[in-house]
Amino acid sequence: MSTGETMAPPRAAEEVEMVEPEVVRQIRGLGELGWGAKRIAQELGVARNTVRRYLRGGAAAEVQVRPGARVLDEDGRAEARQLFATMAAGNAVVVTRELQRRGLVASVRTVQRAVADERSRQRAEELATVRYETSPGHQMQIDFGQKRVLIAGVEAVVHLLVCVLSYSRRIFVRAFLAERGDDWREGVASAFQHFGGVPMKLLIDNARPLVLRRDEGVVELHPEFAAFCRDWDVQAVACAPYRARTKGKTESGVKYVKRNAIAGRSFTSFAALEQHLAEWMREADERVHGTTHEKPSQRFARDEAECLRPLPARPIPSRHQRLERRVANDCFVDVDTVRYSVPHRLVRERVQVHVGDEHVRIYRGAELVATHRRSRAPHTIVRDPAHFDGLIRAASSTTREPDAAPPPANVETFGRSLESYAACIEEVAS
Repeated sequence: MSTGETMAPPRAAEEVEMVEPEVVRQIRGLGELGWGAKRIAQELGVARNTVRRYLRGGAAAEVQVRPGARVLDEDGRAEARQLFATMAAGNAVVVTRELQRRGLVASVRTVQRAVADERSRQRAEELATVRYETSPGHQMQIDFGQKRVLIAGVEAVVHLLVCVLSYSRRIFVRAFLAERGDDWREGVASAFQHFGGVPMKLLIDNARPLVLRRDEGVVELHPEFAAFCRDWDVQAVACAPYRARTKGKTESGVKYVKRNAIAGRSFTSFAALEQHLAEWMREADERVHGTTHEKPSQRFARDEAECLRPLPARPIPSRHQRLERRVANDCFVDVDTVRYSVPHRLVRERVQVHVGDEHVRIYRGAELVATHRRSRAPHTIVRDPAHFDGLIRAASSTTREPDAAPPPANVETFGRSLESYAACIEEVAS
């Protein structure tokens, strides 16, 4: 149906007799005899409100007029389906508004009935997935998941990076305290090292640390992640927005880690969590996978290991995080819930924190003021005692402990012995 055409007008309003005229006459007759509405309703088998309406309404109330249902003819339904699939983007309210603008009057419910088949078809297309199998060494899928874990008695949010080789289904998982670009790069580099090689492609989602923007299908990677991919000689491919099933292997892997490796567990330390994940990965690679019906370790060793490209001889550091912090009054700076000490002379000063793969270095301008071993455990304190030198005065060596007993009294300390006093007493007596 073209835009200029109009739908056939709805059927004219029909008069629908809700109560037979004979019944109406009986209601009025009984009313004139002084019967009440309740008695008339019981006698004639009609509702009491109906009796009251006819007793009050006179001749105009003998019939009730109800407008005929508004419907769309075949051309109107076709146009509604076409709008639903195109400009309305699956929104029946938008279709209704557009039809009204074109002179076609219909309710939202009427439009919903007209496009029900089209809605079902779209839903089926969204849910239907064609399983895409890749050749050995061709692709690795990556994604993050979050899980609240009890560590050393404190509940912490742990960010789990999960990497899955698409062919063999070997899995790698590593825990982090955040999902910054450095965490993505460090985790992926660890996965390459764990698998002993680099696949051709890396399937990623559209996380901000990885993808800056998409413009008409063209993906612009984050500069630091793009440099990382060049250094490791891997091609990053971003899946379409809102199409998580594109990387369904790692989506399933994230669920598997959260529901199998972590669920219901607590750990004495972050190191204990990392050790548990390392052992769990070995167990996961030895299970029979539900899709391939093979153990991932066997499938990897037989077909995929030799297809991975070798690791770079000297890869650039994957983590080179630069942060600015103000030194707190207790002489610490905070990085992802981990607190690192700084010389007390810099309290309330702004410093630059450089987080590397293994060390955390803190600068004030160009001056290196602190170096610490990087900690991965949440809510820990990394302290250098030298940073507090001079802040607390040492106790004086001449200061007596307050609870110490005084030395015993001795009269000889006053210059004379007891014998001297005894001699004086005998002389006076004689």
